[in-house]
Amino acid sequence: MTTIVAARKNGIVTIAADTLTTFGNTRLPAAMDSSHDKILQIGDSFVGVCGSAAHHLVLANLLAKTPDMHLHGKAAIFETFRKLHPVLKEECFLNPKEDEEDPYESSQITALIINSSGLYAIFSMREVFEYTQYWAIGSGHEFALGAMQYAYSRVADAKDIAMAGVEAGIAFDKNSAAPITQYSIRLTR
Repeated sequence: MTTIVAARKNGIVTIAADTLTTFGNTRLPAAMDSSHDKILQIGDSFVGVCGSAAHHLVLANLLAKTPDMHLHGKAAIFETFRKLHPVLKEECFLNPKEDEEDPYESSQITALIINSSGLYAIFSMREVFEYTQYWAIGSGHEFALGAMQYAYSRVADAKDIAMAGVEAGIAFDKNSAAPITQYSIRLTR
């Protein structure tokens, strides 16, 4: 899978990710992949997507052509992904089944989102969370969260906190590898 992280501190929010793609036991390193960046720029937001490699292309395509797409705030993100769900099913042939006990159909997408309004994550049942400090997703997320927990009180720069998280994921998660991509934005609130 991946290690994707985001951190916010001192008026800046940063998102960063590893660049390795895996298919079961096969690794596709960044040097061999012309589209290795796991972070999409959608309008004035950056969206880091983990899970199936298909998600990246599907989301880039759908979000770019969706005129009423809004990613500023929990309610706006929820509404955008709620509207995208039937499109994912009808136009992109999404399989919305995860577990028979699930209360809702899954969008099968986990993503971190940053923009000038903050740091957010959306999960497969369209649950949206807003984070005040940092968060991580992907198979390396536990290593990343530990590194960012340690760094947050010791480091003043959001970029350095995020980099510590991705570097920990790369060091310990077999499905994450360098190089790292990262983007930063100044917060307006």
